[in-house]
Amino acid sequence: MSIPAQVLLVCSNVPDLECAKKLARHLLERQLVACVNILPAVQSMYRWQGVLEEGSEVMLQMKTTQARYAEVEAAIKIMHPYEVPEIIAFPVTEGAPAYLDWVRQETDKDRNV
Repeated sequence: MSIPAQVLLVCSNVPDLECAKKLARHLLERQLVACVNILPAVQSMYRWQGVLEEGSEVMLQMKTTQARYAEVEAAIKIMHPYEVPEIIAFPVTEGAPAYLDWVRQETDKDRNV
């Protein structure tokens, strides 16, 4: 019996809702992610090139697998308008088994769309 694929939660912030939806559709259409939650009006504060910055962004929470992560990261880097986009991934160590199986099925490279 094979070990189930590691499910990841990938987060990235983008400047606006239009960018968020475009990126989400791109990733979903290519089966790189199973689901994207779009959280508008996130307030971000950070240092950029020595200056304290503050602004409103849109957060994307994407569910995928370790097997698809490199492709997800590459797609985000290509489509993201920021010079250094936030792309961070967290391993999902626990979760509803049926949901985690669904994420694995939806992102399976061998599955026909």
